[in-house]
Formats: sequence, structure tokens, C-alpha cells
Amino acid sequence: MVESGRGMRHAFVVRLTHWVTFVCFVALLVSGVQLVISHPRFYWGETGNVLTPALFQLPIPSSRASVSTGYGYVLPDQNGWSRALHFQAAWLVVFTGLLYVGVGLWTRHFGRNLLPRAGEFRVGALWSTVASHLRLKPGGEDGGAESYNVLQRMAYLGVVFFLFPLMIWTGLAMSPSFVAGFPAVVEALGGHQSARTIHFFTTVTLVGFVAVHLVMVAVAGFGPRVKAMITGHSEPARRDP
Repeated sequence: MVESGRGMRHAFVVRLTHWVTFVCFVALLVSGVQLVISHPRFYWGETGNVLTPALFQLPIPSSRASVSTGYGYVLPDQNGWSRALHFQAAWLVVFTGLLYVGVGLWTRHFGRNLLPRAGEFRVGALWSTVASHLRLKPGGEDGGAESYNVLQRMAYLGVVFFLFPLMIWTGLAMSPSFVAGFPAVVEALGGHQSARTIHFFTTVTLVGFVAVHLVMVAVAGFGPRVKAMITGHSEPARRDP
């Protein structure tokens, strides 16, 4: 990302990977919800079924009449198409993420724009940033990557280098064909059911991140920010005199 006379310019790769990831995220979320509805019970360890105690159970009706979760038949079983869509979207977002990370490392985008500055961790500066977010007046209204505050930097780095890799790891750990060749992937997580449970909580965290992200975009100016991510340019935000 670089600055220009018309405002912030998003690189093409950033815009491309942003929107592809968005579409994949929606597809993964919709299909993932259907997969959870088919069996809304979560376990810890290698195995888990309706005959074993659940770590926790979502208070929703199961879509499968044959699964005795204590609920009646409510919805047609959507497990087939949702599983296929989930796998297709997952692999697409994996390759998209690899492209984004590869270009980001090559252009030093992460070190230049996302690594927090040393002074940003001072108690006073950190509290000021937190307070501005609570007032829905975060910094960086101009949209420039260099104007990201410490909370934004840590959030983006956490998503790119922790949450998404964890999603991929736990997703692969639920794939029988992949685990057959690389059993250590699931063993390190404590079993298939542990991987599924971690996958669920990671999804909830990502949904929370997206929700906060959309709120901050709306506060900064939804139209201009979306335009910037589509066209690559946005006008600097107007400030009160």
C-alpha cells in the first residue's frame, strides 16, 4: 500500500485477496453452520458420538432425524452440499492466503505497516487507543496503512498469522485422507474431536473480528472505505475544523 494524491492506494493483490477471502469466508460460514446443525454436539479427544458425553452442546435442533440429540426433526439434512462447498471454499482461501502472505513478505508490508511500534505499548498510549475505540472514534480515519493503531495492527497480525493458520490446521486435522498421511497433524491437537471443537471456537473468534471490523469501517465511512478496497483509491477523510 502506498499513499497518492487522491488518498490511500490499495495494491491490486491486497484488493484481490481481500474480496476473494470475503467470498470464501461467507461460503465457509454458511456451509459450516449447516455442518454444525447436522450434529450440534462438541467433544474433546479422538472420538465422540451421541452415546458419549459431550463437552458442550449448542441449544439448537439437529437437522438429522437419525441423530438422537434430544431434539426433533426440523430441517432437511444439508450435510451433503455444505460439506462439498466447505472443502472447495477452504482450499481457495488457503491459496489466496498464501498469495497474500507471500506478497506481503516480499514487499515488507507486514513489517512496514502491521508490526506495532515500540512506543505504542506505553500504558498511556495503549489506554488512549482503547478509549478511542470505546468511543467509536478510532485513529486511522484517512484509511492509510501507516495510520493503523496498535489494536488494529495486533488484530490483523493475529488473524493473518494465528487464527487463519489455526483454522487451516484444525480443518486438515478433520480430513481422514490428510491425516492418514500426516497423523501428527491431529495427534498434536489431541484427536479429531478436539480439532473440531478448536475449529468451532476459532470460527466464533473470526466472526467476532469481522463484526468489529465492519463496525470500524462504518464509523470511518463505509462508502469511502469500500470504494477504496474496490478501486484502490479513497479521498482523505474530512476533519472538523
